[in-house]
Amino acid sequence: MRVFVAGATGVIGRQLVPQLVEAGHTVVGSTRSSGKAGWLADAGATPAVLDPLDRAQVTAAVVRAEPDAVIHELTALRGRADLRRFDRSFAETNVLRTRGLDILLEAARTAGATRFLAQSYTGWPNAREGGPVKTEDDPLDAHPPKAMRESIAAIRYLEATVSGAEGIAGLALRYGSLYGPGTSMAEEYAATIRRRKFPVVGDGAAVWSFVHVADAAAAAVAALEHGGPGVYNIVDDDPAPVSEWLPQLAALLGAKPPRRVPVWVGRLATGEVGVAMMTQSRGSSNAKARRELGWEPAHPSWRSGFAETVAGPPHGVRSAR
Repeated sequence: MRVFVAGATGVIGRQLVPQLVEAGHTVVGSTRSSGKAGWLADAGATPAVLDPLDRAQVTAAVVRAEPDAVIHELTALRGRADLRRFDRSFAETNVLRTRGLDILLEAARTAGATRFLAQSYTGWPNAREGGPVKTEDDPLDAHPPKAMRESIAAIRYLEATVSGAEGIAGLALRYGSLYGPGTSMAEEYAATIRRRKFPVVGDGAAVWSFVHVADAAAAAVAALEHGGPGVYNIVDDDPAPVSEWLPQLAALLGAKPPRRVPVWVGRLATGEVGVAMMTQSRGSSNAKARRELGWEPAHPSWRSGFAETVAGPPHGVRSAR
């Protein structure tokens, strides 16, 4: 296939482009930085330097690429989010998930692409009630904490727009919490855990679903040829509560066990968003992606995946970039 990847030098893009090339696809990858164009060329892709919110630039680049498929991996996430000001931390990404999406989807249609994939997220958007693990048929949080309402609205918009797109098969890939090379888990989170500044809040009962960044990219490769329009959870097989995975990660990092603090302390430090993520969030099932995309994570559990990441090269925390 001829594939246009928007956001090709981001955390997932850096894994995705080489996998696409290795699979025999012809890749054009966009970046906002001319300094990253060389990496794309070295990876076997044709670079396109552009502003993803400039309609004329995006349309010209996508039409020139003549893609069979377009992949939206655009975000603007830098390090850990400020949980008390969650929407402010995600503001630029929210624009890319709404206006940026509209521009890219219109360009894909203009260029005659038949398939469109877009990056979404699963975890904190899930409804914080009912069972601990959600499928794609379960609703998103109808009453999220005030500080993340805009971010969940952007995810709702992206998923509805992509899965309901006319004239093109649109798939929204809901990635779980990423770990591995270049991710916040590999860098900022690890450093925070070592300093014992990442406590278990309350009972730590919130369930998280993880996915290795290389597996997230592999799911996009699989989705080029498999699966109908809709949303897909891209997570490993092992959703787990914070009270379980956080102490295990601390032990792997050689850190002391995380502190435990009551909910009211967590609320003072991180607001309602932080408390929800530590005590109420739900995990996600990957059964649909396995069944319909033919995708199978090479890292089926964070338990072995974290151990591999911490161990060092080629996937280690200390050589994450």
